[in-house]
Amino acid sequence: MRRAILYISFLVVTALVFISACTHKPQVQPAVLADGGFPDSVANILITQCATAGCHNQASYQLAAGLLLDNYAHLLAGSNFGAEVVAYSTQFSDLLPYMNAYDSSDAMANDPGHIAVYPTRQQYLTIKNWIAHGAPDKNGNIPFASNPDTRQKIYVAISSGCNQIAVIDAQSHLVMRYITVGGPNNYNPHDVKVSSDGAFAYVSLYTGTEVQKIDTRTDSVIASTDLSAITGGSIGYWSIINLSPMDTAIMVSGWTSPGFIASINTANMTVNTKMSVDIFTGGTSSFPLPHGIASNAAYDTFFAALQDGNVVNRFSFSPTIIKQVLVKGSVPILAGLTGANQTPDPHQLQMLPDYSKYFVTCQGTNEVRVMDAHTGKLLDSIPVGSYPQDMDISPSKGYIFVACYKDAANPNGYGSVYVIDYNTDKVVDILYGDFFAPHEMAVDEQDGLLFICSTNLGGNAHHAGLCGGPDGWYSVYDLNTLKPVDTKRYEVPQNPYTVSVRFK
Repeated sequence: MRRAILYISFLVVTALVFISACTHKPQVQPAVLADGGFPDSVANILITQCATAGCHNQASYQLAAGLLLDNYAHLLAGSNFGAEVVAYSTQFSDLLPYMNAYDSSDAMANDPGHIAVYPTRQQYLTIKNWIAHGAPDKNGNIPFASNPDTRQKIYVAISSGCNQIAVIDAQSHLVMRYITVGGPNNYNPHDVKVSSDGAFAYVSLYTGTEVQKIDTRTDSVIASTDLSAITGGSIGYWSIINLSPMDTAIMVSGWTSPGFIASINTANMTVNTKMSVDIFTGGTSSFPLPHGIASNAAYDTFFAALQDGNVVNRFSFSPTIIKQVLVKGSVPILAGLTGANQTPDPHQLQMLPDYSKYFVTCQGTNEVRVMDAHTGKLLDSIPVGSYPQDMDISPSKGYIFVACYKDAANPNGYGSVYVIDYNTDKVVDILYGDFFAPHEMAVDEQDGLLFICSTNLGGNAHHAGLCGGPDGWYSVYDLNTLKPVDTKRYEVPQNPYTVSVRFK
């Protein structure tokens, strides 16, 4: 994955910015600490060779992607494209490719003229080794390592072959860690959900047979559940995770036909066969192509959106009862139809905090349907942008946010986020920001923020990434004003697909 060929394209504007930034006439810069807070070996490289006139010093950094390298704190503040150094991650610290002119097994930025004289090979390896050991300051302090039990974080599943979960520090808005999940036979993390107590996160592996558990204090994988027995050993296309209100169990959908809904005990990460459906069905299923999942407050009745057709299945246990709820039409349809007979193709479900009704994104008909959670009656239909996908909810504002993946009406990009008042079922705003194919967003009630992830599938970025395509990014909005908090494009590897907030 880490090949120079993957860093192959840059926007012309960015290249010109870098070139011009490093060819400015020398300017007087304010004095900084001799070591800038860096370890001596790092200071001797970054301060003396990078924080120089015309480049990444106080006088010039705004024309050099906004990256200031005159001290440790400024480096950690990142650039216009987000974090440049991520502790322990040499693969995804973008500072390194711009310093690498030697090692073709590592990423190399194709940016001619950016650096007149590159650091030596040993200097490059010094910076790489420093990042691999956590990028500590001169006193040995690792970035974002304090307050592990209470730090507010946002977890983003990067649905690509790199098998990464990006961890964002809510206060700085920057990626602070990357977590490697899955393995050679389990990849493409699809959904990530953080428990209500903030202690754990759960990740489904779409191309594989596992669901994994992450300790959010250490940001490391601590357990896995093998679901191959459910699927007869085949790939399960495990998709959406639904957590119980008390964090004691999760339900996860296997987006296959035949399809599966698996129940997992979160304490020991074992499969609860009594609460799983369509196990060993011999090729038939009551849940073909299940995707979004919701539940009632008691966590004994569930709703599963069947993505092809017009059906949401309502099912309960002891005894097992499965009932088809029609989100549109009068006859159940379990196949996607186009043209004049276009089916709604329900994608995701969002239950309200009082469990009275749930919202359904209908990607086939560009609407959100509102259903009575008790009777299954259709309450309302809300037109939205093209191809609505995932949702998130803000109880403090009474809003549901809907990512419209293919909304071409956005004058600033491609895709939109609709804001719906869930008390009135009315659209109160449409966010047309710097998006490209947004799939999901997450509400951070604690900090009053909204994180919107652009997958960038089919689009461009300021450079090609290491995961087989152009980088994606996330945008940060103020939950109160529904406006961007800054103009930054926080880049992450390709296809940031789902996102979940700790201590929501």
